[in-house]
Amino acid sequence: MEYKDYYKVLGVSKKATQDEIKKAYRKLAIKYHPDKTHGDKAKEEKFKEISEANEVLGDPGKRKKYDQLGANWKQYEQFGGAGGQGGFDWSQFSGGGQPGGGFGGFSFEGDAGGFSDFFQHIFGGGFGGSAGGHRRSPGHKGQDLISEMSISFDEAYHGTTRIINLNGKKFRIKIRPGVKDGQKIRLAEKGNPGYNGGRAGDLIITIKVMSDSRFTRKGNDLYAELPIDIPTAVLGGKAPVNTPDGKTVMLKIPQGTSCGKKLRLKGKGMPAYEHPGRHGDLYVETSIVVPKVLSKDEKALFEKLRKSN
Repeated sequence: MEYKDYYKVLGVSKKATQDEIKKAYRKLAIKYHPDKTHGDKAKEEKFKEISEANEVLGDPGKRKKYDQLGANWKQYEQFGGAGGQGGFDWSQFSGGGQPGGGFGGFSFEGDAGGFSDFFQHIFGGGFGGSAGGHRRSPGHKGQDLISEMSISFDEAYHGTTRIINLNGKKFRIKIRPGVKDGQKIRLAEKGNPGYNGGRAGDLIITIKVMSDSRFTRKGNDLYAELPIDIPTAVLGGKAPVNTPDGKTVMLKIPQGTSCGKKLRLKGKGMPAYEHPGRHGDLYVETSIVVPKVLSKDEKALFEKLRKSN
């Protein structure tokens, strides 16, 4: 029986960190995934091999036991493998050699499926496994797929539907109104397929909401600038406000409104993503528009106003 060097399979050193192992597996899994190999049996076997390597090295506990076994695997085979026969003490590897304990708590039932003979011999029949046959490994969840999607401010406000193409697969993504910049949307079991009967991974999409010159967002509240002329600021009146739903609201401006005053339009902000039907508020900050060119009569009126003050 051939010894499986799982580090060599993933192309990493024995001192590799868990993050390095994870990255190496993802890179190889994408390269040899059945969706890309189009029935190439050799590449399908390679995919199984790297998945098996990740099954062991991707878990710190299993990796530790595998490293402990090391060069002693030949003695393991020589002394009967499953059960520690021949006087060889396997308790140092099996966590005490307790019956039914499995390999570091890794239990199996039935046939070991697509795993290699080495994996079955070491992890299936040995270390507390039954003498009559191998036990089956629990299914291994497939890797998640990670992607990003950019949408406009208006799409974030109204909601949108997008179709993305990822690794040759098309996904229809429905985004509810009120989604936030940086928010993650998870599509269950739309990632890479599982191994040995495990469920597929998920598709995780990070939403990037593009900035908008009209509004600044803070939570579900929106902020905008409202320019008003001097007579409206002094005497009061109404000013048009463009809201994010595409409508125009005539906002009442109090008499004597100064520059920088904040006025609130309740319920005219962003939709609440978690609570459909609810909205934040829209706050407008006034700015006074000073005319650069005055007629003779207008100038005379301002001069009269200044003298009266």
